[in-house]
Formats: sequence, structure tokens, C-alpha cells
Amino acid sequence: MQFVFLYSGKKMTSSRRHHLKSLMLQIAATWIETEKLELVEAKQNYMAENCPNPDMSGDLAALMEICKKLSQAADKIDDERYDVESKVVKANKEIEDLRMKVVELGGVKKPALKKVRMSADAMLQALLGGKHKVTMDLRSNLKQVKKEVKEESVEAGDWRKNIEDKADRKKMFETS
Repeated sequence: MQFVFLYSGKKMTSSRRHHLKSLMLQIAATWIETEKLELVEAKQNYMAENCPNPDMSGDLAALMEICKKLSQAADKIDDERYDVESKVVKANKEIEDLRMKVVELGGVKKPALKKVRMSADAMLQALLGGKHKVTMDLRSNLKQVKKEVKEESVEAGDWRKNIEDKADRKKMFETS
């Protein structure tokens, strides 16, 4: 329990504060004891008013009649308790349904996602838990490709000869 003291002057010493706390706890304990005693007394007064002591003077038939009346009263109270309990269950179900409707009407608000820089190993460890040691070196799984360097030698020849070769090809397509 945390107590806050409002005091505008000097700060209170810890011994003084602890002393005041203990006094307050003692006072609270006495109040709790008096409340318990008052509750017991109120119960006794209620029982005296509403449940008088049964009259045991009489023969066996009178006592059997009293037992039947008490049994009927207990049954009636049990029925009322069941009815009240069913009403409470029904009301709780309606409350839960209304809460669900309120949530549905409110819609789902998606939180703004934060950009997180995380390696693949850290992601797998977060997903699988700390027990599993999984390393995922994606570069080691890649195929090694050797680059072939094609060296095309471009000869600077006579450009007229090149044009004449292309003209021959054109004639070949035209004749067919």
C-alpha cells in the first residue's frame, strides 16, 4: 500500500513516515474488527426477526408437519435461486454478445508497422524459439556460376565487302 502525504514544507523523515503508516494500519485494523462484529450482530438480528425458533412442544405429528413446511420452504427458495441464476447467466451472455458487437462495429485498427532490420537467422530464431539453433546462410545455397568471358574480335575490315555479303543474302531470300 502506498501512501502519499501532501506537505508543503520540509520533507518528512522516514521514521516519522513509518510511524504514521503503522498508526494508520492499526486504526484500519480496529475498523475492520468493528465491521466484522457489526456484521455478525446484524446477521443475528435478521435471523431473530425472520426465523423464529421452532416450537418443539407437541407430538410427533406436529413435528412432522413442521418438517414438511420447512422442506417446502427450502424447495421454494431453491427454485427461486435457480430462476435467478438462469437470469444472471442469460444477462451475462447478452452482455458478452453486446461487447462482441461493439468490437465488430469499432473495426480492427491495424497498428502502424515499424521497419525492423533483422537477419534471416534472427527471424528463424524468433519464430522457432531460442531452443532451436538454425543458421541460414542463403549465399551458401546459391549455385556457383562461372562467368564466361566472350571475346569477340571485331576486325576492322573493308566495309564494302560486308555490304556486298548482305546484298547476296537479300537476293537469296527474294528468289525463294
